[in-house]
Amino acid sequence: MKKNPVRHGGDLVAAVLSKWNIPAIFTLCGGHISPILVGCEDRKIKVVDCRDERNAVFAADAFSRMTGLPGVAAVTAGPGVTNAITALKNAQLAQSPLVLIGGATATVLKGRGALQDIDQIALIQSAVKWATKCSTVKQLGPTMERALKEARSGVPGPVFVELPVDVLYPEALVTEWFLKETGVENPKTLGQRALKLYLQGHLFRQFHAPHVDVNALMPDAPKQNMKALLDDAVKLLSKAKRPALVIGSQTMVNVRDADAIARAVESLGLPVWLGGTARGLLGRTSPTQFRHARGKALKDADVVVVCGFPFDFRMKYGFGIGKKTKIIAANLSHEELTKNRKADIGLRMHAGEFLQKLATRVRPSPSWQPFIDACKQREDARDAEIRSKAKTTGEKVDPIHFFQRLEEKLADDSVLVVDGGDFVATAAYVLRPRKPLSWLDPGVFGTLGVGGGFAVGAATVRPKAEVWIIYGDGSSAYSLSEFDTFVRHGYAPIAVIGTDASWQQIARDQVTILGSAVGTGLRMTSYEKVAEGYGGKGLLLTDPAKIDETLAEAKRLSKSGVPVCINVHIAKTDFREGSISI
Repeated sequence: MKKNPVRHGGDLVAAVLSKWNIPAIFTLCGGHISPILVGCEDRKIKVVDCRDERNAVFAADAFSRMTGLPGVAAVTAGPGVTNAITALKNAQLAQSPLVLIGGATATVLKGRGALQDIDQIALIQSAVKWATKCSTVKQLGPTMERALKEARSGVPGPVFVELPVDVLYPEALVTEWFLKETGVENPKTLGQRALKLYLQGHLFRQFHAPHVDVNALMPDAPKQNMKALLDDAVKLLSKAKRPALVIGSQTMVNVRDADAIARAVESLGLPVWLGGTARGLLGRTSPTQFRHARGKALKDADVVVVCGFPFDFRMKYGFGIGKKTKIIAANLSHEELTKNRKADIGLRMHAGEFLQKLATRVRPSPSWQPFIDACKQREDARDAEIRSKAKTTGEKVDPIHFFQRLEEKLADDSVLVVDGGDFVATAAYVLRPRKPLSWLDPGVFGTLGVGGGFAVGAATVRPKAEVWIIYGDGSSAYSLSEFDTFVRHGYAPIAVIGTDASWQQIARDQVTILGSAVGTGLRMTSYEKVAEGYGGKGLLLTDPAKIDETLAEAKRLSKSGVPVCINVHIAKTDFREGSISI
């Protein structure tokens, strides 16, 4: 098979991505990075261009979560990089392995006032696990190799690689640029001749100096006696009467075979609560999977197994677990094993691997059944309470009733992207992901605006799946422009916007506590028309009696290849009073 010729630095970057079997790169174009995009196109790597740099990084984040491969995004210099920082920080806190490539001004012009020239490394270092830059062409391949490895190693996360424009374009063209811009193409004075010689020497080193790898991968944390710790965990569980299992997003990071982890969890038979990207691991239903009353169960449990889930605000900083409860935790991060509440048995390893090892040695015990039955009773009671709050009639659509109907209509291959506050949190109580790696939320950073980018990533990974975006009307404005991306790339997600003309999650408690709704009001905007302006199809839903037919029409349009926006005018509700998190 004929190899692709290397014409410029962009080809070298693309060659590494191809070697790693990265099928897509997410971007917003810019002159600094054009050779990378062209190099990827030549190697049949799909170039998915978004309408905002944040959304390109969000798309790479979603890609990495769903495939177990590092996501890759490329953005232009200066504002392109700064626009990407929020999404990059979100990926860092979600522990998503991805590589952000940032363009940069030419090496010889750095710090001289060139267009879009800033100290990008200093600005971005706190949002990544590793940041570096290339100054010679022969650094490109080894640096990209290391970047991809760093993203996946240890505690996974994003890395940043800065690539100056003059290491990406062809040597002859860069030479022409340098000499022309400095006015020394035909030197006449001694100073001009000296400058030309300096530039020619600089260019020779830049394009021909050999790469010297002085930086090894980041060192691993000190080794643990995993066999002894696993033995201790097995002994503790063998004595448990009321065990509980909590599985978080990190359990799914770098995972290529989620079904193996699902089989392990089902084999263990522990009552389990799934969070973040782990939602959907056991499918729509499972006899030991619960969604409600986790706090009560963790208080009552005698042993709690925490997998890939930090003791943060979602776990009440560890104080939500009974004082006398024994804790077994598996986490790639030493810090997360010890912050706020230290585990009695802490294994610094991939939580998915830990569950599979545990499943070979632990079997369900009949002594657990009374505790599982108690969890089931609380689950059924909470589900009944939620159902009782649903209103099937009214001038507007009740959110709980809407999601109850949507829950019945979701396809088995559906992917749920959630982006918002009150409306989205209501959805989380009702909607059940159908399969592993099919629930995408921002994670612990709580970032609004992930919807469009996550949907781009999801549709790239599973182009035939039914992709849903659940938006609040506030959050939708961050990424509705990605309908343009959906149309251009042939993606057909269905966006559902719960419109109540309010940042309601904030407004509800702000009014109650402080007596004012200042800053929380919006308009009943025609979001469905906005989507149509970008080439999609808009549907307006105001009548509860038309929920089913509207959902059916949306599914039909999506199946035909048209992205859809359903603007749902929702009624006010007190379902989530007192829900502010700090």
